Amino acid sequence: MSTTHQELLADIATAYYLHNTSKVEIAKEHNISRFQVARYLDEALRDGIVTITVHRPWQSAIDAVALAAALGVDAVDIAEASPGSSAREAVAERAAATLMEVAQQGNTLGVSWSRTLNLMTQHLGRLPECDVVQLAGDLRVGPDGGSGALIHRLGAAAGGTTWPLPAPLIVESAELAESLRRQPEISGAQAKADHLDVAMVAIGTWAHGGSTVWTRLTEEERERIAAAGAVAEVSGRLLTAEGAPLDAGLDGRVVSVTLDQLRHATTTIAVASGAANAEGVLAALRAGFTQRLVIDGELAAALAARVGVDASR
Repeated sequence: MSTTHQELLADIATAYYLHNTSKVEIAKEHNISRFQVARYLDEALRDGIVTITVHRPWQSAIDAVALAAALGVDAVDIAEASPGSSAREAVAERAAATLMEVAQQGNTLGVSWSRTLNLMTQHLGRLPECDVVQLAGDLRVGPDGGSGALIHRLGAAAGGTTWPLPAPLIVESAELAESLRRQPEISGAQAKADHLDVAMVAIGTWAHGGSTVWTRLTEEERERIAAAGAVAEVSGRLLTAEGAPLDAGLDGRVVSVTLDQLRHATTTIAVASGAANAEGVLAALRAGFTQRLVIDGELAAALAARVGVDASR
């Protein structure tokens, strides 16, 4: 290609892309047809005279592989919330894709409840045939129902046997919780949770709006639990900043999967969103039951800052 022709392509591209000159006006100026202008613009792109970069400012700049290595998990899936969608919606959609990637035929799949996991079921396609176990007692939250409704929808996607947990997540006393656990349907579901191939849980922080059980407790109980060192909650189970389990008078009242059961699952996928959840997520990771994280960009940036991962790539 001659230098003169390259200069022509550059002049036409400059007029069109930088000065917003129409193809008709460019054609008149260079005494060529507008079809030739279009062909020259294509040629300028093909030959590298013009390069176009598209920026998506809402997308995370965090290196997910580096973040996973720093956090000590197998993978971190960072959900990209596009304009007009919430972080929770983005994480729910990404969690559905992650589950469809991980689940295999014949698996036993356990799922807890959270608003994000509830939304996740709306994005699920057909799963390989799996048994589905409800990992946390029921919470009635909003018109979409609680954990029982979530398990019903997930079971329909998986096509296998479902193991519901027909009990509240939290009850008034440890004695009542123990009585419920002895009921055959509940004990059967909890025994099934001893042999999970895939577990899905949500990580919450011990604060208003961050925990599934927060509103089920009195202000005095919440303050006592915070004073005892709770920073995270997973399916009603409390964790300190070091990842140690914390009773604080609540653990015996909860009907849900235990942390040991999550540790024995082949793969535990945890979801979370928002920078405020960073401390809770780190606590849950220190507890040693998570292999895969699904989070939003804001939380990814907060975690990266805490573990020294560069936020630029």
